[in-house]
Amino acid sequence: MENIRKDTTVIENIGKILLNTKRPLKERLRALFTLRNIGGQMQDPLAVSKLESVLQDTTEEPIVRHEAAEALAAIGEKSSLPLLRKYVNDPCIEVAETCQLGVQKMEESDANESISLENPFHSVDPAVPLSKGSYNSINHLENILLDQSEPLYRRYQAMFSLRNMNSKESAIAIAKGLTCGSALFKHEIAYVLGQMQNDATVKQLSQVLLDESEHEMVRHECAEALGAIATEECMEILNRYIKDEKRVVRESCEVALDMCEYENSKEFQYANALIKAV
Repeated sequence: MENIRKDTTVIENIGKILLNTKRPLKERLRALFTLRNIGGQMQDPLAVSKLESVLQDTTEEPIVRHEAAEALAAIGEKSSLPLLRKYVNDPCIEVAETCQLGVQKMEESDANESISLENPFHSVDPAVPLSKGSYNSINHLENILLDQSEPLYRRYQAMFSLRNMNSKESAIAIAKGLTCGSALFKHEIAYVLGQMQNDATVKQLSQVLLDESEHEMVRHECAEALGAIATEECMEILNRYIKDEKRVVRESCEVALDMCEYENSKEFQYANALIKAV
């Protein structure tokens, strides 16, 4: 990866794959993650202007506007706060809740810096875990997570506290969140389960993917989580929904199956395959 960083021609060619809509989706996603891995989960202020434009475009898909708002909060430029505040009551609930979470995280960022450093997954999350003195067990955190009368940000904090424990018991507790709350909340639950890659949650993730009445935002994230867990059972389920009526779901299944191949391969597939191609 260090050699890629130094080779601007390779980086440019990987970028061309990303932008080429005629290339298979899985190749474009490999390009995306290769570029991300070069720079980390980027948090690059150069992206702020484009992200703000996407958030303000109400003709854009809600899932895209949500991701733009979440990215702005992750980058953490204080200049983005007024715009995030503007959309805390957006008609699209997924966008509104994302902005609410982003505003709270950015307003508390200085106080929470030391807690954020304790994340064993090294991801930039939409909320920081609860301080260790504010809970006493997995069951306590689970109760906060599932209590819909609690503020959304606090429920997210409980989620990330459970994730950082990274045990079978904490994964099962998180998976219970797939049955309650908004689409945004359940989508984040699925994302976190994908990070943990614990096969104890395959049944719960599969049930949501198979529920065609569930929001596509949630089903897509469940598909990707199954791809990260990458058992034979996961692959069988993903193959069943690779022609789903919802585009975001079927494309997620396609990408997830590619992830399964990567997880079961000894090669660093997402980067190596692209470097050979360019």
